[in-house]
Amino acid sequence: MAAAGPSGAATRQLFLAATGQNRGKTTTSLGLFAAFRARGLETAFMKPVGQRWITLDGEPADEDAALMRGVFNLTDPVNLLSPVQIPRGFTRSVINGEVVEDLGARILGAQQRLAVGRDLVLLEGTGHAGVGAVIGLSNADVAALLGAPVVIVSEGGIGRPIDEIVLNAALFAARGVEVAGAIVNKVNLDAQPELPRLLERGLARHGIPLLGVLPYREILSNPTLAIIEDGLQGETLWPGRDMDAIIGRVSVAAMQAEHVLARIGESALVVVPGDREDVIEALALLWLDGRDHPNRPLGFVLSGGYRPSARVSDLLRRANIFAVLMEGDTYSVASQVHDLLVKTHAEDTRKIDEIKSLVANSLDIDRVLQAARPLPVR
Repeated sequence: MAAAGPSGAATRQLFLAATGQNRGKTTTSLGLFAAFRARGLETAFMKPVGQRWITLDGEPADEDAALMRGVFNLTDPVNLLSPVQIPRGFTRSVINGEVVEDLGARILGAQQRLAVGRDLVLLEGTGHAGVGAVIGLSNADVAALLGAPVVIVSEGGIGRPIDEIVLNAALFAARGVEVAGAIVNKVNLDAQPELPRLLERGLARHGIPLLGVLPYREILSNPTLAIIEDGLQGETLWPGRDMDAIIGRVSVAAMQAEHVLARIGESALVVVPGDREDVIEALALLWLDGRDHPNRPLGFVLSGGYRPSARVSDLLRRANIFAVLMEGDTYSVASQVHDLLVKTHAEDTRKIDEIKSLVANSLDIDRVLQAARPLPVR
């Protein structure tokens, strides 16, 4: 018997894939989930296969599943929201034949349980169509297993998104999966208002409908200082004047102070060794000389575990500028910061509100819903 929603109609499902990492798939998932619920649709969420996971209620859960649970207060068990995770060493174990559990059956079971009493199940993939192929659970494999149509998310441009969408669509098609359309994220409509038309025509040549574009918003691409502080878990030396300030860019200060001053850019978070007091002092003084400098930094991430002298620490306080002290070399610290730049966090309510509004106002939600299909009768 097919699963049915509160109205008695068959439960539908939609699988969101992407052309690669950081294309905006989770942003799109979050916005669409909110839009579906705003339509009065009883909607469930599942991340069938997760690569980045945390412990939630004592169980492993993909980070995106945890995000959706936190934002929307989902009450489904963790093992349904995130049935399969790929921890370190898991791929090796699968190849060596040490994993005997039928992981596909685990995913199918979660799908069937989530569908009960729901109008719609939103499924979110991991990376591009081929991610997970090494363990037999690529996005294309999983979508085929679940019998779900796919919407592919890419990001702004013309040639690159079309090329990537067509490439990914080919693997889905090879698995017998319906590619219901594409969504292109981070489109600069102010600079290139003709892009939606060009993308629609370009994709149509390959039989792929463009379901909409999401305009570029700085707040969605960059975090606030508060998110950096929470994510890095370093020692905050000084909180600064505005923890809700949005970071414009990250600059690694690995040169002399005068060169840094010319290059850091506006609203920068500067990653610099804590013993480079010449750089720290030169940048902090931009807040104290009484002039309006467009390249004044928002704050510092001090690497190496080097604590500035009392004189420089006092300067940071007088300049009222954010500074957090981190162990580790500058490259590894900068990599940690970069990882935080592209993730959405449940506590970042400004960003989440912007995502909900952007998706609701930019996409034709009815057209997206038309792409959903009933779960197969099993």
